[in-house]
Amino acid sequence: MIVNVIGAGLAGCECAYILAKNNIKVKLYEMKPNKKSPAHVSNDFAELVCSNSLKSNQITNACGLLKEEMRRLNSLIIEAADKNRVEAGQALAVNREQFSKYITNRINENLNIQIINEEITNLDKFDKDDIIVIATGPLTSDRLSESIMRLIGEERLYFYDAAAPIVTKESLDLNKVYKMDRYGTFGEGSYLNASMNKDEYNIFYNLLVNAESANRHEFDKLDFFEGCMPIEEMAKRGEKTLLFGPLKPVGLNKDESDKPYAVLQLRAEDKEETMYNLVGFQTSLKFKEQEKVFKSIPGLENAEFVRYGVMHRNTYINSPKVLDEKFNMRDNNNIYFAGQISGVEGYVESAASGLMVAYNILARLTNQNIEFKETTMLGSLAKYISSENKDYQPMNANFGIIFPLDKKIKDKKLKYKEYAKRSLDEIEVLINEFKCT
Repeated sequence: MIVNVIGAGLAGCECAYILAKNNIKVKLYEMKPNKKSPAHVSNDFAELVCSNSLKSNQITNACGLLKEEMRRLNSLIIEAADKNRVEAGQALAVNREQFSKYITNRINENLNIQIINEEITNLDKFDKDDIIVIATGPLTSDRLSESIMRLIGEERLYFYDAAAPIVTKESLDLNKVYKMDRYGTFGEGSYLNASMNKDEYNIFYNLLVNAESANRHEFDKLDFFEGCMPIEEMAKRGEKTLLFGPLKPVGLNKDESDKPYAVLQLRAEDKEETMYNLVGFQTSLKFKEQEKVFKSIPGLENAEFVRYGVMHRNTYINSPKVLDEKFNMRDNNNIYFAGQISGVEGYVESAASGLMVAYNILARLTNQNIEFKETTMLGSLAKYISSENKDYQPMNANFGIIFPLDKKIKDKKLKYKEYAKRSLDEIEVLINEFKCT
């Protein structure tokens, strides 16, 4: 059996390497050097096009825990990062050229991987019985995107992120925010609300209109339509514009004597209500600026951001409607998605999805069972991308999506240590039960 992997980015290389290491023949399709996306410069695989940091290396950090799970499961991407690390404190940052070169060499030297320098523009070129892994990244070419649309349905493929920040509920000041739906009853409903008086709104507004936006490459620029206007751009239309949009206070007063000047609504992001979305706050502000501006809102002073707002080109599928927890198409079990196109967000998360796809295919081809439990960070990502979510947006690794502990621990550091211990214990059980190298 030959597995076809389309794309030699982080996810594609991770997937191909693990399969090949376990004696599965792989055809790895990569359009470079014949053609490059607007983001790519190097001819090497797994090119890091933005930051050279893979975030924290501490296991009490969600991304650090994810890396350690991958490290124990023989991740090529984490191996490359460890061997090409540059000093960055607790973060795992790399020399990006050496990092990519290392991965390219490891892929090239593996005799089980056949590299085919060809742009795939139509999935129909493969036989219906072929196993295909689509790992083409956030800048999937237009022609291949059209082929994917035909495969999964046009309404299930998105071409940009327009996402608001997400914060943990436990980091909100519940003495200041209150539960209530618009025109509903105080203390009841689906939304949490953070109200502002006029002075508080003015402080927020001035911070917002003077905040610094992230630099976007030309290929990231969008002609924004009204439904996904960045909050900062909307604010610049006039001081009161937000009061008739995402901060409209009408119908959200606790009683007749309490009439707020502006109200931010927060909507639960998960069934357990551990994470909340800042409704209507899609933004292209720099991440540090988002913290400064949004923490000025009463009740959010200590907000912990599990995802920052983003607004950039990013081709991804509505994975809960398309994929199961194995990153396998629900309607075609020979096709898998991996990387950012599968609905994860970030370097490490993309590689992690490639790793899980590889192990899921290995299990299938060797008649074994494998389960990435949602008590691990890997399993939490798999659960997130495959669980029903009507307002689905790609997600980074964070402790808001992991299965809750069976006991309450108030101290965050202790709680995250407990998450890490439980997770790594589960990974060791998986390693001992699943036969692979």
